[in-house]
Amino acid sequence: MDNCIFCKIVAKQIPSSVVYEDETLLAFKDIHPAAPVHLLIIPKVHLDTLSSAQPEHEGVLGKMLALAPKLAAEHGCAPVPQGDGKYTGGYKTLINTGADGGQEVYHLHMHVIGGPKPWRGLS
Repeated sequence: MDNCIFCKIVAKQIPSSVVYEDETLLAFKDIHPAAPVHLLIIPKVHLDTLSSAQPEHEGVLGKMLALAPKLAAEHGCAPVPQGDGKYTGGYKTLINTGADGGQEVYHLHMHVIGGPKPWRGLS
């Protein structure tokens, strides 16, 4: 997509702070972080929204979800078991879909948000 900022980031036309890249996905730091750790995971293929995904995109969607805990751990946000079935630490994953869902950039992306509070109330 010619005017998609995330497609331009994938094409290296716009710089970003890349934290992960493979043939399918790109992950980078959000330029307006809502928390100490705020990463975006995007597919390199353009999909406007999560609702635009088709059965042939199941692999990339699964890969996005599987990458989130790895990146969270690498950035110090892995949940830590306390031995009582509870955990400290942790992170949030979020996909905004459509205008009423809060989506601002129409290229599917997953937020990985974590770190010390006060961001906890973010939805």
